[in-house]
Amino acid sequence: QVQLVESGGGLVQAGGSLRLQCAASGRTFSRYAMGWFRQAPGKEREFVAAVNRIGLSIYYADSVKGRFTISRNNAAHTLSLQMNSLKPEDTAVYYCAASSVVGIVAEKDYKYWGQGTPVTVSS
Repeated sequence: QVQLVESGGGLVQAGGSLRLQCAASGRTFSRYAMGWFRQAPGKEREFVAAVNRIGLSIYYADSVKGRFTISRNNAAHTLSLQMNSLKPEDTAVYYCAASSVVGIVAEKDYKYWGQGTPVTVSS
């Protein structure tokens, strides 16, 4: 299995930027598709972005397209989420997750989750 630890969250003003990191340990990182999800207070968890095992297929939620960039470094076993032009509605706890499923990965296919890192965007 793989263990995931997120970092980089914090408080930022609207229009600002943050870079989240997810450090993976355990089995070979490159065997997993990776994703970022978030959960705002009182809301269900939602998909943010995902990347396949080798980083060639990338997907974004419509709400973050053009503002967020997901990337991975298989050698360093890290996943990143660069978040620009942040909005108050981006406020949430952000989670990274790993899936061993090949091809299209649904949220239910992510079996390994980090503990989350909180992001607060003030207006």
